[in-house]
Amino acid sequence: MDVDVLIIGGGINGCGIARDLSGRGARVLLCEQDDLAAHTSSASTKLIHGGLRYLEHGELGLVRKALAEREVLLRIAPHLIEPLRFVMPHDAGMRPAWMIRLGLWLYDHLARRELLPGSQSLDLRRDPAAAALQPCWHRAFAYSDGWTDDARLVVLNAVDAARRGCTVLTRTRCERLLPLGDHWHATLRTADDRTLVARARAVVNAAGPWAERLLREVAGLTARQHLRLVRGSHIVVPRRDGHDTAYLLQASDRRVLFAIPYEQRFTLIGTTDVEHHGDPGQAVADAREIEYLCREASRFLRQPVQPTDVVWHYSGVRPLLDDGSDASAVTRDYRLEWEAGAGAPVLTVWGGKITTYRTLALEAARRLGPALGLDTRRDWTAEAHLPGGDLEAVVGPGVLSARQRFAQHLRQRWLWLDEALAARWARSYGTLALTWLDGARTATDLGTEVAPGLYEIELHHLARHEWARTVEDVLWRRSKLGLHLDARAAQRVAAWLARHAPST
Repeated sequence: MDVDVLIIGGGINGCGIARDLSGRGARVLLCEQDDLAAHTSSASTKLIHGGLRYLEHGELGLVRKALAEREVLLRIAPHLIEPLRFVMPHDAGMRPAWMIRLGLWLYDHLARRELLPGSQSLDLRRDPAAAALQPCWHRAFAYSDGWTDDARLVVLNAVDAARRGCTVLTRTRCERLLPLGDHWHATLRTADDRTLVARARAVVNAAGPWAERLLREVAGLTARQHLRLVRGSHIVVPRRDGHDTAYLLQASDRRVLFAIPYEQRFTLIGTTDVEHHGDPGQAVADAREIEYLCREASRFLRQPVQPTDVVWHYSGVRPLLDDGSDASAVTRDYRLEWEAGAGAPVLTVWGGKITTYRTLALEAARRLGPALGLDTRRDWTAEAHLPGGDLEAVVGPGVLSARQRFAQHLRQRWLWLDEALAARWARSYGTLALTWLDGARTATDLGTEVAPGLYEIELHHLARHEWARTVEDVLWRRSKLGLHLDARAAQRVAAWLARHAPST
């Protein structure tokens, strides 16, 4: 297989780069050793944000870049990314009010802001945001950011890349990279133990926590940067009483935590920053992390959080550039490193955060463009909706959010469609849902209801067009239905995939 670029890594950076390059006409092959977004990119706090706490570490450039991207992503993926208002109870013992007001003023003004309201002060003795908080908190500050389904953001970038000609191979490991002349020869190993050989003019190392190891052990190159592997863990508990808004909480160790309403019936709390020394693919929260999150959240929430309340927890390893800082202060910015090799270039992605993935991809395209003869003058991804994001082409402008209006459109056109299902499809797929709904006349046209709220027609889409192969792919990455279904329902989904999903 001859390609222009081989991208190794199917997280947000690899899929973002694949989309950008494919849209410029490059022949792209992306390989991922597991599922798309199987590790770090599905284990975030799921925020599209500037990073308010990064201001405290003096990272104004990163915050400015992320705030500008927040606006772009809200526009190109209105089905998947939504505004979220945060309330920060003021703990005077942590940070004085003047410091918070200054930080929020900078947050409001560092980049152009059109879609989100600015910050404000709140009196918690009168404001409804106090409903979930202990009565000892009297003052708060509010600001806005964005929320997304991180794993679906990755998948939709891969879907768009594939539409534009990219070949996406999941569960395919790159075992060897050998520079021969002006090309890389790559040996790839599939899950069913087949060997594939690819010949690429350039390689992008977007392996995340494995990037340093890939350079050294697979490509035989010396890494000039070193990664700091930091584990971030989150817990999910039943929705706390009165928890209808998102909170940023100042922890007793001066870190910040988020408590976010999640999946209708739950509260998501995170995150930790712990040095990780094991296999990045085996990151699991330990008892001390879970206890820490429960203890710190309970300082603020009216309904305490106990480890026994946790219904799910997840962890991811952040591949951060090692600058010698404390784990919570290590920069979240990225760096791209160019290595000419023996005439064939390799571009390595170091670090990064989900909010700035698109600018990282644009910068990568501009670095690779001259070598590949690509036109890199236009930032096309800033204007093109992610798949399913062209909601207003269907519902037009309106007072409600485009996603809410699209969900209403689905219910009005298909009167038999369940309200919760319409809302979930609008959020997860946007206009992609029309590809299977347009021919549906009754609920029976959706096929068997394999699990509550999960029909065969959606499973066929996930298997054929989104590379879903296992029950974890469907219930925990392409959706979060795993939180709502019991073990028997999950077994039925697994059995369906065993019968119908492609083998590779």
